[in-house]
Amino acid sequence: MAIKLIAIDIDGTLLNEKNELAQPTIDAVKRATAQNIKVVLCTGRPLTGAHTYLKRLGLDDQSDSYVITFNGSLAQTTDGSVLVRHTLNFNDYIDMEALSRKIGVHFHCETDQYIYTANKNLSPYTIGEAYLVRMPIRYREVGEMSSDLSISKGMMIDDPTIISRIEQENLIPQAIKDRFYIVKSEPFFLEFMNKHASKGNALNDLSHQLNLMPEEIMALGDQGNDLTMIEYAGLGVAMGNATAEVKAAANKITLTNVENGVAAAIEKYALN
Repeated sequence: MAIKLIAIDIDGTLLNEKNELAQPTIDAVKRATAQNIKVVLCTGRPLTGAHTYLKRLGLDDQSDSYVITFNGSLAQTTDGSVLVRHTLNFNDYIDMEALSRKIGVHFHCETDQYIYTANKNLSPYTIGEAYLVRMPIRYREVGEMSSDLSISKGMMIDDPTIISRIEQENLIPQAIKDRFYIVKSEPFFLEFMNKHASKGNALNDLSHQLNLMPEEIMALGDQGNDLTMIEYAGLGVAMGNATAEVKAAANKITLTNVENGVAAAIEKYALN
């Protein structure tokens, strides 16, 4: 069955090892869209953090182009209209923030406009995230947080050794695991989202709106937060630089992001 939608992770997949969008990838995506194949960027970033790449791919500010943001908390048109929303509330924030203090790890949460943190000593990874996704940081004590915020995700964000310790010592209570969708998207990110939020679920919701079947979808990714969409798509493609878990779940393995693996997969599996 012909591929009609290509879902592509950004970091470690669409972008090369220098976090650059290489010309062969741009060319392959534009050839796909010229054949009326929908190309949907699926990322842990907010829309602001994807906009630069959407623009270079000719997909920005359109009502009939789509992007999945915050690891599936939102599915949006690229001009900003929200189609799917699986977010967190203030009570969720209170419990996540309290757990982070108990563990001793930096924490912040993200809405579709700001990064909020109650850590006076900002994690350098929070600062790096703000630069990467083009979102300002707001320092707020817990008691200063608005109770009506729609939170896209919470993030324990710290040195990889600290994040690894959380996993190795099983410091997340089972009740929290049951309540949230938790995924390690980078060695320094442990993300907490609505239980219904994932790239795979958002891709499922979007495909229903577009009247597409999984067999008509190809998904490409490299990290644990890509696993659900790799499993959902009829053709799940792992990058050559993907984790072992993603490779095991994929139908195919393409070249690494250093070798323009996205372009190679589009050429091989999607284009006529």
